[in-house]
This record gives sequence, C-alpha cells and structure tokens, in this order.
Amino acid sequence: MSQSLLKPYPKLALKNRVVMAPMTRSRADNEQRKPVEMHALYYEQRASAGLIITEGSQVSKQAVGYIFTPGIHSKAQVEGWKNVTQRVHDKGGKIYIQLWHVGRISHPDFHNGELPLAPSAINPKAQSFTPNGFKDTVTPREMTKEDIKQTVADFKNAAANAMEAGFDGVEIHSSNGYLFHQFFSNCSNTRTDEYGGNTENKSRFFFEVLEAVKQVMPEDKIGVRFNPSLHGLFGITVDEETIPTFEYIIKRLNNYNLAYVHLSEPFTDVSNVPHAVTNIAEHFRPLYNGTLMINAGFTQESGNKVIADGLADLVAFGKPFISNPDLVERFQHNIPLTKWDNDTFYTQGEKGYTDYKKAELNKTN
Repeated sequence: MSQSLLKPYPKLALKNRVVMAPMTRSRADNEQRKPVEMHALYYEQRASAGLIITEGSQVSKQAVGYIFTPGIHSKAQVEGWKNVTQRVHDKGGKIYIQLWHVGRISHPDFHNGELPLAPSAINPKAQSFTPNGFKDTVTPREMTKEDIKQTVADFKNAAANAMEAGFDGVEIHSSNGYLFHQFFSNCSNTRTDEYGGNTENKSRFFFEVLEAVKQVMPEDKIGVRFNPSLHGLFGITVDEETIPTFEYIIKRLNNYNLAYVHLSEPFTDVSNVPHAVTNIAEHFRPLYNGTLMINAGFTQESGNKVIADGLADLVAFGKPFISNPDLVERFQHNIPLTKWDNDTFYTQGEKGYTDYKKAELNKTN
C-alpha cells in the first residue's frame, strides 16, 4: 500500500515528504560556536529525509539564547556548515538552515551582562538555558528603530552566509515565542510606533526581514515557520487578535513564491483556550496557496493521513528523527521506531546524538 509520506514532492524536488524538523541539540561546545565533524555525521546519517531543516542557528551574537548552539554569522561558522551541507548532498539529501533570533528568551549571561533585545520591555517570565544552568529570564531592552534595522541586516547577512555554506535554502524562525513571534503578540509587543498596535504594524518587522533575505537568495529557497496557537509557553498568550494576525500574515505570503510555510499544531491542549485554533492545518490550509508543511506530534499514520486529506504537503518529524536516523526507511518497511532518550537532547558529545543505530533491513522485512 502506497504511503503519502513516501511520495516525491516535485515542486521542491524532494524524494519524499518526510521532513526532519529543526531541533536544538546544543552540540556546538566550542569557542566559535561552529558546527564540527559530529554535526556533519549527525545530519549525514539522516540524509534520506526528503528535506532536513537544521537546528536554529543564530544570525548574530545578539541573537543567541541557549548554550552551545551554532551560528551562521562568522566565517568559521560558514566553514563548519560547508562540511555539513557537503556530506548531506553526497548522500543525495537536501538541507535548509533555520535562521534564529530568540529576542527576550535570552539572558544577560550571553551578552556580557547587557539586556537581551525585544519589541517591548516585558519579561516573558520563562527560563533561559545559560552556561550556568537554567535561569529566569529578565526584563529585556526595547529595541530602537536602529536595533530593528540592524537585525534586518543580520538576517540578510545570515542568509547570504547560508548560500555560501551550500545550503539549499533557509527557514526564517518566526515561531515558538522567539523574536518575530514577540512582535506578532500583544503580550510581548506594546509599541506605539510603526512596529506595534495594528496587525500590519506587528508584522512589519517580519516582512522587512523577508524582503531583505530575498535580496540575497531566490524566494523559492525561503521557508518560514509559525506556531499560531502557542499558549502558555515561552511567554506567549493567545488573545482575540492572535489568530487574525497569523491569518493576515499567511494570506499575505501568497504574494511571495516561497519554498514553504511551516506550521505547528498546538504544543499543548488549547481546546479550552478562548480564541485559539485546535486544528492548525485544517484552519490555515484554505488560506495559503503554496506548499504547506505541518509538524508537532505526528506519527507515520497521522502523517500519511494529513497529506492524503489534502491538509498539508509535507510533514516535519522531530523527536522520531533523533533516535531513528533511518526514519524514512522504517516508514517504508513498517519497522518499529527506537525510543529517544530525553536526557541526552541537550547534552554534549556523541551519546544520544550520533550513536543511534539504523535498523537491519535484511533481518526485519
């Protein structure tokens, strides 16, 4: 029986519709925060995915908010990523890099004691994973217009670096309570200038970045990611303007020839949350004419179904790819999945990173 997940996706020249979701793994434990041989092996092992999206990679020193995450703003980092992209391509894979700025979900420990940047000076009351363990977030510094302009330039520079490093494209991380999401949300953006207030203003920074990025790479190599019903996590609260804001953004994206729009189903149960949408793919599919990717909690069965039902074109899998580098082959041969080890998600070294075994196909099919 044919599986929708395993069918090619010609529009993006993908061999299947199984996408490896971006996942922070905290393995860049070197002074330059660059990918090393271990990263190259990790991604190479998973190159049978139709598309790999890398872990979030900061676009500047100011953008960092988690320990040992790689960047894409320095020459050393570009060189490190070149090895990764080459290895994935040698295995016939495709790989995008996720461009990241965490905004207020950071800590002064990362910035020589300086405050992290955000749309408004509002503490998300979350936690930041610092070199000294988890610490409570602080009240950030409201970005000046010059800060915003600089950050737009940082994303443009990071996108140019990604092209130099050999990536097939980029994903702008506009999700999960990070900087763009902070601009979209009333709980984190109380600005009264052209970057706050109405829906158009709250999304202005995002579209300025998108316009800047497309100056250095083709539009059809740019993906974007959103989490419309995120609630009670990363300092974000859904209100009556939340879903209309995302509807406005996603409809407006029909004016661009993007690679894809990547949406997350709710991370938590929002069935009793006023104004939240419980079925994201179903709600947003009619609004967007391009390639729609969906993620969060999908299985082989539900992934096949969401594509077969016409609600998404691609499905991104996170944790299953951590412990099953051969996830595509396991789907293909209906081989049970190996369980992941939560304790090694954010540790350093090879354990729980590159040491998960592939299935013995000749013994199990």
